[in-house]
Amino acid sequence: MKTGDLGELAAFVAIAEEGGFRRAAARLNLTASTLSHSLRSLEQKLGVRLVNRTTRTVSLTEAGHALLAQIGPAFASIETAVETMNDFRDHPAGTIRLSVPRTIVARVLTPKFRAFADLYSDVTLEIAAENGFVDIVKQGFDAGIRLGESLDRDMVAVRVTPDLRTAVVASPEYLSRFSPPETPRDLHRHRCIGWRQTGSGALYRWEFEKDGRALNVAVNGPLVLDDPDLMLGAALEGVGLAYATEQYMGGHLASGRLIRVLEDWCPSYPGFFLYYPSRRQSPAALRALVDVLRIPSA
Repeated sequence: MKTGDLGELAAFVAIAEEGGFRRAAARLNLTASTLSHSLRSLEQKLGVRLVNRTTRTVSLTEAGHALLAQIGPAFASIETAVETMNDFRDHPAGTIRLSVPRTIVARVLTPKFRAFADLYSDVTLEIAAENGFVDIVKQGFDAGIRLGESLDRDMVAVRVTPDLRTAVVASPEYLSRFSPPETPRDLHRHRCIGWRQTGSGALYRWEFEKDGRALNVAVNGPLVLDDPDLMLGAALEGVGLAYATEQYMGGHLASGRLIRVLEDWCPSYPGFFLYYPSRRQSPAALRALVDVLRIPSA
C-alpha cells in the first residue's frame, strides 16, 4: 500500500465518522474539495462506491460500512499511539476540541484561560459554544461540559462546578405590578419567560420540589428564548419571571435588581461536569485541562 493510499483511507474515515465533508475537513485541517478528491480517488482504486452524496447529506454505502468496520479501529489505535508521544514532552501539545454551553464558557472557562495558556503554551483549546446537547464522539469533540444528570454512564465525568440551585426571579418593578406567586401553581397567572431547549426544541417545564413533592410546571408568557443570559436580561427589564440558576446571577440578587420568589420550592441539583469517552486513552492535553478545571466533589 502506498503512502497516498493511507491518506485517502484517513480521509474516508474522517468523512464517515463526521457525517460530512465540512466537519471532516475541519478535523483534518484540509479543504472540503481536497477531501472530496481523495475520496473519489479511493473509490476509483477500489472499484466501489463508498459514500452516497446529496446536496445536504452524506451516508455510507454497504461497502463503505464494511470498510469502516475494518479500518476504523485501526486508525483509532494509530491516533492513540501518536497521542501517547505527548507523554514524552515536557508539556502537552495539540488541539483540544470542546463542546460547552455558552454560559459555562463565560463563567467557568474564561476566568481560567490565562492560567491554562501560561501553563500549556503548546495546547490550543477550540471551543464550540452551543447550548444544545451534542454527541461529542460523533461530532469529533475530545470532550464536552454538561450537567451531570444528563451524562451517559459510559463517560468519564469530572466536576467543574459545585452543586447548583434553581431560582425564580423577577425585577422589583414587575413584582410591584403582579403579586408574587406563593406556590408553583400560581405561575399560570404570571408572565413567565420561557426557555426553548436547543436540540430537542421542547419548551422547558420549570421543575420544583418541596417536602419530597415534585412538580413540573408548563409556563406561559410573552417571551420564549433559548439562552439563559438572554432570559436573565429580560427579567432585569421587567418582562416577567425567569427560571435560572442562583449561582450565575452575578450580583443582581445582592443588589436588589432581581428578587427571588418560590425560594422554598427551588431544589439543588448536580452541577456541570467535563466529560469524555472512557473507552479511549485520554490525550495528555486533555488531562492537563482536567487538572486545571477540576474542583473537589461536593
